[in-house]
Amino acid sequence: MTPTIRLNDGNEIPAIGFGTFQIPNDGSTYAAVSEALKLGYRHIDTAVAYFNEAEVGQAIKASGIPRDQVWVTSKLWLQDFGFDAATKAIDSSLTKLGLDYLDLYLIHQPYGDVPGAWRAMEAAKQAGKLKSIGVSNMTPKIWQKFVPEFASKPAVNQVEFNPYFQQKPLRELLAADDVKLEAWAPLGQGNQALLNDPVITALAKKYGKDVGQIILRFENQSGVIVFPKSVHVARIKSNLDIFDFKLEPAEMSAIEQLDTGKGQHDPDADGVKEMLLDAFDVHAND
Repeated sequence: MTPTIRLNDGNEIPAIGFGTFQIPNDGSTYAAVSEALKLGYRHIDTAVAYFNEAEVGQAIKASGIPRDQVWVTSKLWLQDFGFDAATKAIDSSLTKLGLDYLDLYLIHQPYGDVPGAWRAMEAAKQAGKLKSIGVSNMTPKIWQKFVPEFASKPAVNQVEFNPYFQQKPLRELLAADDVKLEAWAPLGQGNQALLNDPVITALAKKYGKDVGQIILRFENQSGVIVFPKSVHVARIKSNLDIFDFKLEPAEMSAIEQLDTGKGQHDPDADGVKEMLLDAFDVHAND
């Protein structure tokens, strides 16, 4: 059984999941999610803007695993912010996934009518369509802009996180409300400097693990929820195999020292909302 992390609403989320960002909806998502479930993953992360919710749902159904044993996350795209649009979008995601409820639903990009979208998510939670609700890509600045106005606190904030970008100021802010951090790009999106960092490669050698496993273990021991993505079976398998060793405090500290305080994506930058709206039209096929 995968270890779980308790959220501030009392729900238990599997500490490691399987990410589906940029896996195409040409059968590849179905194959990758099917493989992940077969190997023991019980937490799948998708989004309407990944255009692969239907294949995620089909793989879960075909797996034969009872619904209450698979944690499923999806996300609301900013085209659908505001109360009415978000209400429709939640139902649309459930239909595509073929599910009665989602375990976690997130505000994907926090721009525009975020408060209206959040109210719709709270209402859907009341109605039993969503078990937990949260946000994504919220910096301290964006968090302070919106979250104090919310009637309820998010359970998670899903942001870029890896040993080179450890989000320390944000984590201090989230800790006050026991909001858990979820890492997207937990392996640094192929950052070669990170994957060849001498601190990490030395630990990989010591523990007989690969670099990815050391990074994911560091993140897990830091209390961060991770869901690495891969379409390669060996990698899907190895990413899950991080619970048979433990990094020592001095080793955790050595990796903590690698933080540069900078990521590849800056949600506070000018024009991000416009760039994202231009990048995806989630209603193109409606």
